[in-house]
Amino acid sequence: MTITLDSLEPALSVRQVLTLERVLAGEPEVVAGASHLDRPVRWVHVAEAADVGVMLSGGEMVLTTGVLLAGDEDKQAEYVRSLHRAEAAAVVLGLGRAFPAAPDVMRRAAERCGLPMVVLHRPFPFAELTEEVQSRLVRRKFAAVSLSEAVRTELTALITAGAPLQRLLDEVARHSACPVVVTNLAHRVLGTAGERPAVDDVLRDWERIARQAGGVEGDGWIRAELGGRGERWGRIVLCGYRGDTATGRLLADRAAEALVLHRMLAGGAACSWEEQSAQSLLTDLVSGVVPARQLLPRARAAGLPVNRRTFVPLVVRDGDPARLERLLRLLGLPGLVAELADGATAVLLSLPRDQDAGALAAHFAARLRTETGPDHTVVAAAEARAAWDDVPTGLREAQHVADAVADSSAVLDLPPVVRLKDVHLRGLIRLLRDDPHVQSFAERELDGLLRESDEDLLSVLRTYLATGRNKSRTAQLHHVSRPALYRRLEAIQVRLGVDLDDFEQAASVHIALLAHDAQQQ
Repeated sequence: MTITLDSLEPALSVRQVLTLERVLAGEPEVVAGASHLDRPVRWVHVAEAADVGVMLSGGEMVLTTGVLLAGDEDKQAEYVRSLHRAEAAAVVLGLGRAFPAAPDVMRRAAERCGLPMVVLHRPFPFAELTEEVQSRLVRRKFAAVSLSEAVRTELTALITAGAPLQRLLDEVARHSACPVVVTNLAHRVLGTAGERPAVDDVLRDWERIARQAGGVEGDGWIRAELGGRGERWGRIVLCGYRGDTATGRLLADRAAEALVLHRMLAGGAACSWEEQSAQSLLTDLVSGVVPARQLLPRARAAGLPVNRRTFVPLVVRDGDPARLERLLRLLGLPGLVAELADGATAVLLSLPRDQDAGALAAHFAARLRTETGPDHTVVAAAEARAAWDDVPTGLREAQHVADAVADSSAVLDLPPVVRLKDVHLRGLIRLLRDDPHVQSFAERELDGLLRESDEDLLSVLRTYLATGRNKSRTAQLHHVSRPALYRRLEAIQVRLGVDLDDFEQAASVHIALLAHDAQQQ
């Protein structure tokens, strides 16, 4: 059976102990340390000895009648100080046997130490209180351990089944009932899980929250380090966990163990989590399924500067994402890189508004071509966007440009950065490729070649038309002699029943071929 936090009893704080029915029967009154009543109670201990502090290990609620303290104010003050040194949760004094009222010395000492001090105005059997609290604490501890083992079992089963990181985080968020965030050591968000509005609230103020999450835990912020063999490489944070801290730490530790195992089985590629994070964000931006405004917190938390910036959407054909990421770091350009589909990689640059976005994009493309060669990489770009809400349209435009020149980059005289104005007719045909009239036109015009599936002649035709019917260039690109090319062009004209020297007929065939190629992609 799956154990969730809803099945666990709430943690017992001093405040909660004081609301138990058996305690209320003793008419409790807080006389000192009222601002510290949320301390967790680890155990209840009945003790009359003046040096009780040496017997404690921290977190105990100490019950006493004070019979060994009566008449000695020094002992009374030292008794409270010893509890404070032992980090006791609270002291409860039963009135009647030794003190008719709270001793001022003990009360003042407790207030100075910040130790909650409670007096019981009516006789009260301490055994009932210890029995009630101890049984609750034991049940809580058992439930916490059961939860820990259930989480470990479920996460291990997911890892064994090859589940992705997101599936593991979703499971952790389900158990913790709060947003879950995984970061690298620079606080860059690598993954999130939980209710979307709550996650967005966390990410919206992530810069401040990251400092809190990296420091002292408090207010439900519980973290566990990710790493192994003496090396840390990230952390998982439960954001605003509402259960007791001890159970939260158990849950965070189990989650951390699972994430480390997940990374080990993936070959230790922690950077792949960063790639997955960027890919998820940019894919959502391109698809338009999620409004850009809702993705802004994720972008900011992923380390992308978003305030007063200019955004340059790029799509690189046949570009290695890792190489592109390294090039961005080398050039000092802030941005995100993510592989899309069909050999395309999206790059979203975020530049200060006083920088020349066009010049920097051209410099990036030039450096990339230097590394990969001009015949292997196409860098397509949309115009720079000053507003985040316009980024999805820009990414789709860049993707459209990259797709439009995907099969002809080797024969077209392209600038280092290709834009919409550079694709001309090719871009229009790409947009209309699914129109049935366009499909019918392409099949009718090319029927003589398509019927016999002559890829060699189609390739020659494609190059010949793309080079502006330049026979020398076409022969060079296909590594054939001019006479051999003439024979192939003649065969093409015969099969299609056209004269390629006639501009209108050549243009018609060119449009049909562009449509045919677009439909194949």
